[in-house]
Amino acid sequence: MPVGGQADRELTAQFEDEKPGRVFTGPLGLFFAGVTLAVALLAIYQVFFPLAQGSKFYLIIFLAGVLPMVFLAYPSGVRLPRRGTPAARTDPASRPTSRMRPTPVDWVLAVAALLSCLYPVLPVAVGTGGGGYDAFLDRQGLLDPVDLMLGTVLLLLLLEACRRTTGWILPAVCLLFLAFGYYGGLLPQSWPVAHAGLDFGQLIDAFYNSDSGFYGTPLDVAASYIVLFTIYGAVLDLSGAGRFFVELSAAAFRRSRTAPGRTAVAAGFLLGTVSGSGAATTVSIGSVTWPILRRAGYPPERAGGMLAAAGVGAILSPPTLGAAAFIIAEYLGVSYLQVLGWATVPTLLYYLGILLAVEIDARRSGVRRVTIDAGSAWSLLARFGYHFLSLIVIVVMLALGASAIRAVVLATALAAVLSFLDRRHRLTAARLIEALSNGVRGVLAVTAVCAAAGIITATTTKTGLGPQAAALLLSGAQAISSDPFVVLLLTALLAALALTLLGLAVPVTASFVIGWVIIGPALLNLGVAAPAAAMFVFYFAVLSEASPPTALAAVAAAAVTGGRLVPTMWQTLRYALPAYLIPIAFVLTPTGLGLLGIGGVDRILLAGLTTALGVAVLAVAAGGWLPGIGPAGTPERIVGALAGLVLLWLEPVPVMVGAALVALTVAGVLLRRGTANRTAAAGRGVNQIDHQEENR
Repeated sequence: MPVGGQADRELTAQFEDEKPGRVFTGPLGLFFAGVTLAVALLAIYQVFFPLAQGSKFYLIIFLAGVLPMVFLAYPSGVRLPRRGTPAARTDPASRPTSRMRPTPVDWVLAVAALLSCLYPVLPVAVGTGGGGYDAFLDRQGLLDPVDLMLGTVLLLLLLEACRRTTGWILPAVCLLFLAFGYYGGLLPQSWPVAHAGLDFGQLIDAFYNSDSGFYGTPLDVAASYIVLFTIYGAVLDLSGAGRFFVELSAAAFRRSRTAPGRTAVAAGFLLGTVSGSGAATTVSIGSVTWPILRRAGYPPERAGGMLAAAGVGAILSPPTLGAAAFIIAEYLGVSYLQVLGWATVPTLLYYLGILLAVEIDARRSGVRRVTIDAGSAWSLLARFGYHFLSLIVIVVMLALGASAIRAVVLATALAAVLSFLDRRHRLTAARLIEALSNGVRGVLAVTAVCAAAGIITATTTKTGLGPQAAALLLSGAQAISSDPFVVLLLTALLAALALTLLGLAVPVTASFVIGWVIIGPALLNLGVAAPAAAMFVFYFAVLSEASPPTALAAVAAAAVTGGRLVPTMWQTLRYALPAYLIPIAFVLTPTGLGLLGIGGVDRILLAGLTTALGVAVLAVAAGGWLPGIGPAGTPERIVGALAGLVLLWLEPVPVMVGAALVALTVAGVLLRRGTANRTAAAGRGVNQIDHQEENR
């Protein structure tokens, strides 16, 4: 939810999981706005008056409204030279996206998408197929040739839609799973991942006419949750909430020595509560706070790392987490409020680590005090604090037992009404239509990804790949050690590495889906609680935006600050370090479930305070400075890093050992400071003697 102007929005689009799309004007813009508005109204209508034919019928209609728009909104990127004319001058893909218009091929693909999506519900016979929704469902397992043909068309269109919106990697992964389903029967049956093999008709049937394929849980989440939350974010954006959050952050810390850094972190947290997007939040806070950070003396790379780390926190921040959080609720059969509860303590610890790093950097680097031109925070709250009300409504309604979709729709309506308290951001009928259209546009790429994820989930279900891959992962850990704790630790580390590498290549949502069906069973088989396993996969899927060498949020931050890309990525990694370690803590021991708010007040306090101490000492080890005391040398930093890692093992003995190491770290810094003071005092004494002798 970028809070700046059109330039910020275009910059955001370049570094999101999806590629930049076309911007339509004129009759085509009206057509696009009309279709997306219809989809938005359908999604809202479905909340209060569900279609009688069931949720799958709704998903078919929703995909039929969204997928054609993907081909119109996103160019193919394929450059075909025209006869006698250089391609770069004639190909539409080479021109700015705002001036591009859909090509004839785009229109053909859009029509094909519409027909292949609507075919299952068309109440007319098509050859020996068709016949309406009930007839289509009755042919499950026995597809007609027409069903097979149109299912294949939809498969190819989804792969192309993913290629246009996210690049080649996700389609390649989907094709790899497809090949595994088709050719898996040719593998030696002694291999753990071998299976009997599926013919092409069985695969298309699983994709097109089952509840685990195109119309499975990921698409259900996109059509039922994500679209409504993106509409909510668009309404808040146009109502001025984003700008208010940034201005409030600046006003709250305007007199502090570390005001620039604190402002960036606080703005990232506040924007993250409604954004759910790492790169978008990074660009939004960077466009406002980078000039302040530059005046304070922050190098571009360090400022970029801070902005990117704060932006990534948006995907981890309640009440609007990333899209994968809604999938967690569906997979585990829990309320979204429970998922928010699981994310609360880790989010606070994450931002605690960033704030400590900001404080340490300010003292170690000697940044300048900057006066931020902002009014009183209390005045801003009194005038524009109503922007928090819609967020509060979501949490209160969830606590009262309302569904997440009803809560967000009512919060959206409240935000629209409250916008009239500020004449600059009133949501008139035209601006409300713009917000609804923008909300649906924001979910186009996610919908394509979620529908294509059905290829992965259906293939995994049909072939039994999940349990097989989990057994393979466990056997690798057990080959190193037979100790249960060591096996769990090694499995968690291998899983974290695999998820991080996977997240470098595919969007967060797809990364979570793949990670859950492949790695989730391995953690569950080792006795890890389902909430901990799901949140573990979620966190490492999210952290791909902060992980080199891709680190989309860091790339966006470098574009804002003009810093060098690789150093910006490493600075981001340093600021985001706690987020990589906290998931390990709540997987290793039952006490770690306290970090997810599970297990009673005593467990939550013990886990939270212990991990907070670990995060703090890790920040000292990474930054080389103990706030309030002074610089930490290499020995103290090594001992501090070891203390932080030991404290993540939330058992009595490791906690005591970790606390002792923390005390040793503090003692070492104090000793170093005392030695430095005595040396400085001795130096001043020698200078005074020399001065006295000169006077004589």
